[in-house]
Amino acid sequence: MAELADTMDPAHTREASQRLAAREVVDSSGNAPSDVLYGITELCEEFGISPRAIRFYEDKDLLHPRRVNGARVYTQRDRVRLGLILRAKSIGSTLAEIKQYLDLYGSHGEGRKRQLEFTLKRTDESIAELEQKRAHIDATLAELRIINETVRQQLATSQE
Repeated sequence: MAELADTMDPAHTREASQRLAAREVVDSSGNAPSDVLYGITELCEEFGISPRAIRFYEDKDLLHPRRVNGARVYTQRDRVRLGLILRAKSIGSTLAEIKQYLDLYGSHGEGRKRQLEFTLKRTDESIAELEQKRAHIDATLAELRIINETVRQQLATSQE
């Protein structure tokens, strides 16, 4: 196995590990029992965000914690929603789009098909946009490498 890893293209290896990490995040979204409750500190630590960020999402009507003796208590549904919010933000979705997506699900999952269709459309758009950016970055890197090599050659010949 180690020999196989050594022969693999580093970009391919990096992409494979990124896909594995993404799959683990998606697969873990619904693994906790539904009766588990979370405090704001637990969610902040798990997702690497501040309490202020969570309260901001509450103010935008994206999260709906319960109150127990005045403290915010989050359900498994809130935890999954927070993960979805953060993933959607990472691909460039606006808060309005995120709210629309979350609202599609409904209170009992009746909008799951529409939610999946929305996700498919949005991820297709993001993939196309990122591939275009990657092509631009690759072209720019190629130009910079040519300039770099040309300058190195000029410096080498001018010192002789």
